[in-house]
Amino acid sequence: MSVLRKKSVEQSIADTDEPEFRLKKSLSALDLTVFGVGVVIGAGIFTLTGKAAHEVAGPAIVISFVVAAIACALAALCYAEFASTVPVAGSAYTFSYSSLGELFAWIIGWDLILEMFLGASVVAQGWSAYLGTLMAQLGAPIPPAIAYGGTVDVMAILLVLVLGGLMTFGIKESLRVNLVLVAVKLFIVLFVIIAGLLFVNPANWSPFVPEAQPADAASGLGQPLLQFLSGIEPTAFGIGGIFAGAALVFFAYIGFDVVATTAEETKNPQRDMPIGIIASLVICTILYCAVAFVVTGMVPYQDLDPSAALANAFVFHGADWMATLISAGAVAGLTTVVLTLLIGATRIIFAMSRDALLPAGLAKVHPRFRTPWVISILVTIVVAVVAGFTPIGVLEQMVNIGTLSAFVLVAVGVIVLRRTRPDLTRTFKVPLNPWLPALSALASLYLMLNLSVETWLRFLIWLALGFAIYFAYSRRNSRLGQPGYQEFALPHVVSHQRDDSDDDPRR
Repeated sequence: MSVLRKKSVEQSIADTDEPEFRLKKSLSALDLTVFGVGVVIGAGIFTLTGKAAHEVAGPAIVISFVVAAIACALAALCYAEFASTVPVAGSAYTFSYSSLGELFAWIIGWDLILEMFLGASVVAQGWSAYLGTLMAQLGAPIPPAIAYGGTVDVMAILLVLVLGGLMTFGIKESLRVNLVLVAVKLFIVLFVIIAGLLFVNPANWSPFVPEAQPADAASGLGQPLLQFLSGIEPTAFGIGGIFAGAALVFFAYIGFDVVATTAEETKNPQRDMPIGIIASLVICTILYCAVAFVVTGMVPYQDLDPSAALANAFVFHGADWMATLISAGAVAGLTTVVLTLLIGATRIIFAMSRDALLPAGLAKVHPRFRTPWVISILVTIVVAVVAGFTPIGVLEQMVNIGTLSAFVLVAVGVIVLRRTRPDLTRTFKVPLNPWLPALSALASLYLMLNLSVETWLRFLIWLALGFAIYFAYSRRNSRLGQPGYQEFALPHVVSHQRDDSDDDPRR
């Protein structure tokens, strides 16, 4: 029984119509765009901008955001082609199953579970930290023992439990709340851009590209793998600083891939998935560049606060009330990130459980809400415990390496599926195939090499655990390997829709 057996696109789509695994189709292109913006614009825009400008790029951090956006756009194009061709829950997991085979699908699904579980936990803790700052500014501080950094981060636990309940209640309801919070977040971001222009001093942009200088190099297991292998010492500022900044701020874009996990709940995935993925990335790129331009004009890059650049840029000019408003926006912004990562985690596990690579009983869909309620509860409990009791710290890089490994396999999968299944109907195609997908894979691999040796070692341990589970359980129980599981001889993949409108009494 080959571990490289593949699940056809037709079979993947046929599985979505099985009554016990059938999700409700209710999302539009606007929902997906809001979903993407909600998860991408988070801690990155509130903290990472200042950190990258202060440490490696200076005002040229604006160019770094553009470079990172180009690298990210290459991956987004690959996701858009796959999501419109294989409109099934599971994102990169499902795409890899159809193109590279079961073993690769398991690996990437296992990596995505790591990314989204840890990502949701880390951001929940960040939300708790911002909430503590906001409440202190309002004169009602949270008791230290139950706040961020305390004995138990009760605030982070409560956030995850509330959002988990909302997610279990319904995907459309979740995105309605998400829409409101994203609107608040976008208002704050636009406020920073417009109000910040009042404090801009053009002299702070000179020199726009500061002169290159040796960077503070990490050593031992903390150094980037590329530095460990090549022995080349990194530089800050200058042209090298622009690319170092791009590697740093690239992670502010991570999250658009979560949009692809909701393909099965989209009314017209062939049209709406590419729109949602690409539109959210374009909007976020414009906002990131504008914020970076304004903030580096407000405060000399040497004086930017790496931990809370936006709020402290206004404090620098004596506008404390504006800093409080920005802290409130950060609380709203990080709420949407946690919600979307929770939804993404449930959909990945749902797809893997439906294929019996994980226990199939987990994939039960609630008869009324049409959501995977068992998985939703499980994900909520695990994330709440991790966020409340575990000091994540250095594990944050694990989120990035899991995401980038998915980017690599999706790009390779586009090339493979074009060759093995040229007959498939593709409503969106990556241009210049195979060159752009290959460039996407190389760009993601390069960024992976910029992560620390310690992160790579943890990643290898996680992969080893995943391989052990696969060969001990998943390979033998896989639905695809069962004699009664028949491949459906469906026609070429075309628009695959059904009416799941909210007023349907059967829902």
